[in-house]
Amino acid sequence: MNVAPTSRLPPTQLILRTDEVHVWRAVLELDSQEFDRLRVTLSPDELDRAARFHFLRDRQHFIAARGILRDILSRYLKRSPAELAFSYSSFGKPKLAIECSAGDLQFNLSHSGGIALYAVARGREVGIDLERIEPKFADDGIAEKFFSRNEVAVLRSLPASARLHAFFNCWTRKEAYVKARGAGLYIPLDSFEVSLTPGEPAVFLSKGESGWSLRALTLDPDCMAAVAVEGNDWKLRLWQWQIPSPV
Repeated sequence: MNVAPTSRLPPTQLILRTDEVHVWRAVLELDSQEFDRLRVTLSPDELDRAARFHFLRDRQHFIAARGILRDILSRYLKRSPAELAFSYSSFGKPKLAIECSAGDLQFNLSHSGGIALYAVARGREVGIDLERIEPKFADDGIAEKFFSRNEVAVLRSLPASARLHAFFNCWTRKEAYVKARGAGLYIPLDSFEVSLTPGEPAVFLSKGESGWSLRALTLDPDCMAAVAVEGNDWKLRLWQWQIPSPV
């Protein structure tokens, strides 16, 4: 099922149930005042990571994305964004540090082309991937390298007009799942199969992922996205992030 964000959520009404997954959409292009308000909430290590980006726009997008992440999580935890601390798995997946008393709060983020998506859940792993549609990226060589033989066969069987979207359907669904598992390249992308035909539901086609579910997201005309969630007993809620008013 494809869905698009239609709701804006006042912070005072923010409740995340265990049978829900919240996905937030945010624009990373901010004015200088908004950017500075987010930047001051970042930790020194986050600012160090931002400084490693060669291009200014990439540095700014990283800072905005992390600042927005802190703001979103602070609304669930009812703590100041600057108070939050993160730890990382051996494969680099971020999570809230124990001292934040996050309990069972899980999250994941992805950003591309000035847009960011954030997935938040309780008591279940979650992964999200967002990709800007780039025709030059979706060639047969990349599909043959990273997709399963069955997925490549389905891709080739489609009309030429459908192959670009089918490629990014496959890519985002696979990346979302790998990110949810937090295992990086430990899980080869061709070791499991997903649906990719445009118009068909986003599902796993291989048996090893029976405890997981997928959802395609239609959030921007030039991007494709997917969320992978542990379990099947959940519903999706979508929110548009806005910078909070200064106190």
